[in-house]
Amino acid sequence: MNNKFRFISFEGIEGCGKSTQAKKLYEYFLAKQINCLLTREPGGSLAGEKIRNVLLDETIENLNPKTELLLNFASRIEHVEKLIKPALKDNKTVICDRFFDSTYAYQGGAQGVDMQIIDDVKKIAINDFAPDITFFIKVEVEEGLKRTANRLNNNRFEKLSIDFHQKVHHQFLELAKKNSRIKIVDGMQNQQQVFKQILNFINH
Repeated sequence: MNNKFRFISFEGIEGCGKSTQAKKLYEYFLAKQINCLLTREPGGSLAGEKIRNVLLDETIENLNPKTELLLNFASRIEHVEKLIKPALKDNKTVICDRFFDSTYAYQGGAQGVDMQIIDDVKKIAINDFAPDITFFIKVEVEEGLKRTANRLNNNRFEKLSIDFHQKVHHQFLELAKKNSRIKIVDGMQNQQQVFKQILNFINH
């Protein structure tokens, strides 16, 4: 394993399989006796999980995108300071299901919050703290939504329009074009083939 990848994040649209792949990588590391932590955003800390509940609560209608932006970063500050940084300091490898790229894709690309505002909030909240490598699990929007349709408990984002998800998808692609940290993984293959692509990046 390439040990420079201490903080690893997974990104993608709803139904892309990122949570499954994050878990597979976590289990792979455990089998290799690599001390690691699997976490998620929004969430990760006690306060963060409570904020997650607000963000995904379908009874709270029409949250302003800037409210979502600030709630995500409030959760992220707690997550980074109370869980991620201490784990890294303790020589653990951290795997995170979503991080700040999702904020740029969802609140920026899909909901129209100015990217400069997101940059400014990010600087205040976590400065230049970032994953060492990010896997964008790329699937067609229709395929992702088809997969989420089979879930028992869909969150409110999964129920938004196809246009919304296409904007999210487009913004993830734009982020990947601009940042070599983000590796595009073909998520249209089966789970094991997708995981093989991830290991190729991790082990080289």
